[in-house]
Amino acid sequence: MKALLALEDGRSFEGESFGATGTRVGEICFNTAMTGYQEVLTDPSYRGQIVAMTYPLIGNYGTNSLDQESRLPHVRGFVIEELSEVPSNWRSEMSLDEYLRRWDIPGVQGVDTRALTRHLRTRGAMKACLTTDEISPTEATQRAVEGEGVIGMDYVREVTAPAIYEWDPDDRLSQFWSVTNGNASASPKQPLPPARFHIVAYDYGMKENILRRLRQNGFRVTVVPATTGADETLALNPDGIFLSNGPGDPAALPYAHEAVRGLMGKKPIFGVCLGHQILGFAFGGSTFKLKFGHRGANQPVKDLRTGKVAITSQNHGFAVDPASLPSNIEVTHINLNDGTVEGMRHKGLPIFSVQYHPEAAPGPHDASYFFAQFADLIDKEKQSNRAN
Repeated sequence: MKALLALEDGRSFEGESFGATGTRVGEICFNTAMTGYQEVLTDPSYRGQIVAMTYPLIGNYGTNSLDQESRLPHVRGFVIEELSEVPSNWRSEMSLDEYLRRWDIPGVQGVDTRALTRHLRTRGAMKACLTTDEISPTEATQRAVEGEGVIGMDYVREVTAPAIYEWDPDDRLSQFWSVTNGNASASPKQPLPPARFHIVAYDYGMKENILRRLRQNGFRVTVVPATTGADETLALNPDGIFLSNGPGDPAALPYAHEAVRGLMGKKPIFGVCLGHQILGFAFGGSTFKLKFGHRGANQPVKDLRTGKVAITSQNHGFAVDPASLPSNIEVTHINLNDGTVEGMRHKGLPIFSVQYHPEAAPGPHDASYFFAQFADLIDKEKQSNRAN
């Protein structure tokens, strides 16, 4: 079956349908990771978007019930150059085609994703229509023009937890795993550390691997909905606050800005991705939309304090405007591709954030030390409070 991808500026690409059928409209973005397509599909940060993978062959290892960042996929459509129709991996439970059919997500293959990516890099992010229906390119383009984009959209309310809950109270989901003779099991060589600190994690669309990494670094985690106020959070008596990743426009979340502002100076805070941007607003700053975003597992980031460079996993279409930040906020990290802010800290309070994903999944683990850094920050704050 034929499929069509039409961009709002009139450019269109024809291909073959896979996955579900139908018509979907959303902002189109591209991801440069070579692997991790199931994590991409299930990352809540992609809510409302059509995702194109730049790597030419996708679906090689199928899909399974373990490599998910949430219980369901969030993309509106999936664009690839070539589908691997016969997955080859001992952990595979179904093919990518079957997976997208199950979740009613249309895909298109046979698209020149290199040409598509170059077009988006030149023209910038835009809305698109992916369809398997018998409509003309002109009509598909018009649907893209009339569809909703990301600017001004609060997708967080669609993906946040419905109620407060304790993450993995029996430590089944956070264990380290080992593979022996093709069988995965909990590793007796890497038991989970004791839960030294209790933190509250704001769920703006949090990836499950973030929760796993927090527990693996000695945190007991209580997850709260994105709309939870500062007083309700403080009533849980946490040692620290974590602000997660998530979808949409950070400027459209005034309730989140207000809550974080009410927590500043009361508990140590660590934010990533959307949480980093929300902190920017809480500090009194603002964000701007990137031309085409950072999405992939190969983004170089420089630590301005040490001069060291890390290769990071990223997924964001907005960035904090450094000119909007007050003088008590220090920019600590920048992206070496475009110079945008990738990390910041408060000069007088135990608060820091990064724009990228320290848990990776998929991607390099260059930035995984931030979880331990958060634990050290909480430990120092508790010692300081005891001394006073």
